[in-house]
Amino acid sequence: MEEVKRQEEVITRQDAEIEDLSFVDGELLEIPTDAEIKTKDEKQISFPKTKNQKPKTENQKSYLQYIFLPLIFLTVALLGGLRLNAVDSALIFLKPPLICLIFATILLVLFFRSGLLKLEGWFSESFSTLKNIANATVLLTLFFASTQIFNSLLPEKGLPFWVFAFCFFWTLWNNLFVEFQGKRLLQSLGSVFALAFVSKYLILAYLTAPASESWWRGILENPTQEFFTFLFDLPRFSAGTGYIQFFAVIFFLLGLFLLPPVSVDEKDI
Repeated sequence: MEEVKRQEEVITRQDAEIEDLSFVDGELLEIPTDAEIKTKDEKQISFPKTKNQKPKTENQKSYLQYIFLPLIFLTVALLGGLRLNAVDSALIFLKPPLICLIFATILLVLFFRSGLLKLEGWFSESFSTLKNIANATVLLTLFFASTQIFNSLLPEKGLPFWVFAFCFFWTLWNNLFVEFQGKRLLQSLGSVFALAFVSKYLILAYLTAPASESWWRGILENPTQEFFTFLFDLPRFSAGTGYIQFFAVIFFLLGLFLLPPVSVDEKDI
């Protein structure tokens, strides 16, 4: 009996303690499932994109503008001065005459005037110094290529040199005062360069007597060819020279076609 009383006292004490406890206010916590825990871990592991990270297309444009285009224009600058000797096909590099530098300068002015290039899209105070230097390097290679393409298409000396030079100067000078777009300028340059190439490397090259022939033998076998060689004072090169200059003209026109009006990251200009 005493044990029963003791148990009852213990129970009453426990009930009294429970009644004295104050209630704790709080919110229920949701226990996440295994799938939610995995997704949260994956989000934490994944690295966020930084502001300096460029998309793939923009990187490709940078490679095109600052690597591929200068390589094309430097290749044109190298090929434009190469000639092959008619006797042993040795490589000869001819420096451009002064008038080629003048033609190249006028051509760059035409590029900016026609909208093929925009000056504010290549040089600006908002650009970094490195970007302005890189853009100036690209345009400098374009100037070298333009100089050498005129060196390629102009005859080396004699009356044909002055005739071709006058035709180029007349065409470029008239284009300075004509309103046209960049696409029309490319078409005009393509037609002028094609006509000059055909005239020099097909017509004039055919009129030049081979260098292996002696003077008296040339007169006996082909007096007309020897007469034009003497009249025009045409130099004698190997037929492979025309192939080299053909690719020089093609590469130059390809570079102009790929050249963007503004530099990379300047879409709003």
